[in-house]
Amino acid sequence: MNNKILISVVGPTAIGKTALGIHIANYFDTEIISADSRQFFKEMNIGTAVPSPEELSAAKHHFIQQISIEDQYSVGDFEKEAISKLTELFLNHDVVVMVGGSGLYIKSVIEGLDNFPDINPEIRKKLNKILAKEGLQPLQRKLQNLDPEYYANADIENPHRIIRALEICIGTGKKFSSFRNQKKSQRNFKTIEIGLTADRQIIYDRINQRVDLMMQAGLLEEAKNLYPKKHLNALNTVGYKELFSYLDNEIELDFAISEIKKNTRRFAKRQLTWFRKNDNIHWFDYKSKPEDINAFISEEIKKLH
Repeated sequence: MNNKILISVVGPTAIGKTALGIHIANYFDTEIISADSRQFFKEMNIGTAVPSPEELSAAKHHFIQQISIEDQYSVGDFEKEAISKLTELFLNHDVVVMVGGSGLYIKSVIEGLDNFPDINPEIRKKLNKILAKEGLQPLQRKLQNLDPEYYANADIENPHRIIRALEICIGTGKKFSSFRNQKKSQRNFKTIEIGLTADRQIIYDRINQRVDLMMQAGLLEEAKNLYPKKHLNALNTVGYKELFSYLDNEIELDFAISEIKKNTRRFAKRQLTWFRKNDNIHWFDYKSKPEDINAFISEEIKKLH
């Protein structure tokens, strides 16, 4: 197994990861693991930019729309299932491709996760109630007080991360940061990490264009169908929550669309901040020829062997 290679393709949303992943998978005659946590859910399609039927038939994909928004599914669940699937795929392939923009999910496969103790679920319920009633700010202040080290580096606009850190702090009486960066699992494959990027304005223009295309493709109708379940955690995400506010008559449709664009741009900025901290990523301009990237990967594979 030690000569098996995982090729990880990362980058901000709407940059072209899906198309590049398919090129690489076809070149190496292999399959793709998706590491996009929003594409796991079968009820969400347009708003999560799930690969088209043509793309899915161009290369075999795993972890696309495999669970329900009703299911509890954590990054730890994904790590276990992805490693199991990789072990199976490596029986017939020397190379497997992983494509996605969910940094923590990607990291879980490449490096393994930190081990956290089990926490009383009532703590999370209480924190979610505070979030629903008072918003994110009181939780941010609480985290800054309990764990200033983590707060300084955390994505403090992400309620899931804030609540996760707080429940560990409260449940253990120790800082969340004290459980991080422990010795990780050893992986029996090597990883080559490829990143796609572009000037910020190009990324933003591509995002704005994609949101317009999603609306044309029926995103509002999809949100209407999901509206009765809007309380579910999986649906508290960009593209849906803004349209739920419109359906609640809180905002106009044009404003909801502009908010989707703005929040997606913010999301892309956070993705880039996360990935830029990783010195192992080899960056390519989004217009790079797939043939050139495949040639680069082939050379990297030779070095690893």
